[in-house]
Amino acid sequence: MVKLKSKPCHICHNLADIRYRIQYQENENWVLVCPDCWQEVSQDNPYYRYGGTWKAKRR
Repeated sequence: MVKLKSKPCHICHNLADIRYRIQYQENENWVLVCPDCWQEVSQDNPYYRYGGTWKAKRR
């Protein structure tokens, strides 16, 4: 049986198989967020920067 190695979202802390590496606040470090939180913080945000996609690896 194959399991995915999910990790928690920086904002909502729910486990996610796909997370996006972003900056969404001025002078903030890079964080990994789930697709739901990503849509929320990326809209009309002048500080938003996309830095790549993290996908869960199979164990």
